[in-house]
Amino acid sequence: MVSPSLLALFVPTFFFVSATPGMCMTLSMTLGMTVGFRRALWMMAGELVGVGLVASLSVLGVAAVMLNYPEAFSIFKWVGGAYLFYLGVQMWLSKGKMAIPLEGEQPRHTGIKELMIQGFVTAVANPKGWAFFISLLPPFISADQAMAPQLTILIVLILLIEFICLMMYAAGGRTLRHFLQKSGNVRVMNRIAGSLMMGVGVWLAVG
Repeated sequence: MVSPSLLALFVPTFFFVSATPGMCMTLSMTLGMTVGFRRALWMMAGELVGVGLVASLSVLGVAAVMLNYPEAFSIFKWVGGAYLFYLGVQMWLSKGKMAIPLEGEQPRHTGIKELMIQGFVTAVANPKGWAFFISLLPPFISADQAMAPQLTILIVLILLIEFICLMMYAAGGRTLRHFLQKSGNVRVMNRIAGSLMMGVGVWLAVG
């Protein structure tokens, strides 16, 4: 078990780091703006699976190997970044499944699988996430106690805090959508969301 004193330090530390704007939070805000809060939850599910995987592998030492051989990330990062950038261009042009329909157009449907893959790829292909977990998790794990219970508790807390932050950003995107829709600025909203999505794609590819 993790000591209460360590948990009291771990929770605010990780909340601060998680709430800081980054790729996943930007993606959550973008999807809250375009596909809505409820459908953005599917992206969050994929992202949380990715975060849990990265955190687990970091503790097991796989992350150290990955960071020593950054070429292992290259293809995954560039393909994922290019895909998100392409989606951003489509949104900027008010086209594609994820763009907000213009007046008179039928709403488009974005599949659950597509949303989950976006979240998973963004979480797993982020080298900064791997480096962060390598530096953050070990100090909170005691070598004198069983690894599995400690890791389970910490990962559950990580996922819970990450989920709360993702929901906050998605809710912010939804609020922005309502504000702009009242003004009839759907194209402006698509361009804002598209620019953010393109930024996430570039960030993912070159980060």
